[in-house]
Amino acid sequence: MKEINCAVIEQAVARLCQQANIELGEDIVRAMQQALANEPAPAGRAVLEELIENAALARRERLAICQDTGMAIIFVKIGQDVRITGGILTDAINAGVSRGYREGYLRASVVSDPLLRVNTGDNTPAVIHYDLVAGDALEITVAPKGFGSENMSAVKLFSPSAGVEGVKHFVLETIRNAGSNPCPPIIVGIGLGGSLDKCTELAKTALLRSVGEYNPQPHLRALEEELLEAANQTGIGPSGLGGRTTALAVHVEAYPTHIASLPVAVNMSCHATRHASVTL
Repeated sequence: MKEINCAVIEQAVARLCQQANIELGEDIVRAMQQALANEPAPAGRAVLEELIENAALARRERLAICQDTGMAIIFVKIGQDVRITGGILTDAINAGVSRGYREGYLRASVVSDPLLRVNTGDNTPAVIHYDLVAGDALEITVAPKGFGSENMSAVKLFSPSAGVEGVKHFVLETIRNAGSNPCPPIIVGIGLGGSLDKCTELAKTALLRSVGEYNPQPHLRALEEELLEAANQTGIGPSGLGGRTTALAVHVEAYPTHIASLPVAVNMSCHATRHASVTL
């Protein structure tokens, strides 16, 4: 049995909140550089150049990549042989978010009630997903999610007769309807199957995958490649100014589902699809 103290967890989460908001993943930077080399539209090229420069400046000056430093979405894999000491795990995670956002001078974007709209002042509470796994390790991933793109997400529960064509039509319709709002170039997470809640969680989880990494299932990889090509043929382009680069990646995750349904969730994310992880 491995013991991990809540103070260690709080410190780790605080560090991850700042790291994720400041250091854009190298996979995304490489994808934008490749897109720049292939982008024929002058306006699109200018936007990509600015995004690449912005990522470099944020890393060098230790400043946030974007003014929307997101709601803290936390993924926790907790080994069944781990024992948390010194407090409650959820409290330690939220304390880490509060500390990380305050000490990092990151914008507080969370309100305590969706209707009363009073800001909590420290970006808590986080949205936390727990997964109990084998072993004695605690893996924490912090994924700050901006809501310019989150607001453009969609979910629909089809009947099975919709098939793969129905899925493709829904995803592309969601991308077209979003237009410039999610600050393209976008990364699209798609969840297939499960239930209403499970498919949306899958879509969010899909955003954690590195750009250039495909689903190992051949039929799902083929779907990712087809949807990426179709998204980039919409002409929306970087920042919606036109061009070939509307999306950097489309990631699909799937789960078994009921015989009567085909749930589909599309989680839209901007180029600043941020996440940082640690294993304790």
